[in-house]
Amino acid sequence: MIKSVLVINTQGKPRLTKFYDILTVEKQQELLRSVFRRADNVSNFVEAESIFGPDSRLVYKHYATLYFVIVFDSSENELAMLDLIQVFVETLDKCFRNVSELDMVFNYSKLHNILDGIIFGGQVMETSSAEIIRAVEEISKLEAASNSISLVPKTVSGWRSR
Repeated sequence: MIKSVLVINTQGKPRLTKFYDILTVEKQQELLRSVFRRADNVSNFVEAESIFGPDSRLVYKHYATLYFVIVFDSSENELAMLDLIQVFVETLDKCFRNVSELDMVFNYSKLHNILDGIIFGGQVMETSSAEIIRAVEEISKLEAASNSISLVPKTVSGWRSR
């Protein structure tokens, strides 16, 4: 089971945090520091037992100005989780045309829709970028349609015709 997904910038500020396990704020901050302090020439796989308990592992990948982190238990494969980070990044790149930190800040709901399309409740749901993008586009269309429906007339003449 996946316990957490994080995206952190190079200054150590979290841009996305999604926890599928209950964790105190102190432990969340310890997790952020454990990834941020690592050197570039060390392994991307880290034991996370001190934070999440026994059989917990952490894998991260550094892309441009962002660190993508997944915390998981022993039921998941480390290389599969590294590949899942790759799928997440590729999907973000396709949605935002070379994803940047600003895209993540200003498109927060779309970012969560993409993540929920890949991982839901700590379980991997989809690994195809094309399917995830198609689902996110459908959600965007539904949101646009619901925003265009007006329950209140926008003009005074609309009130008079009732």
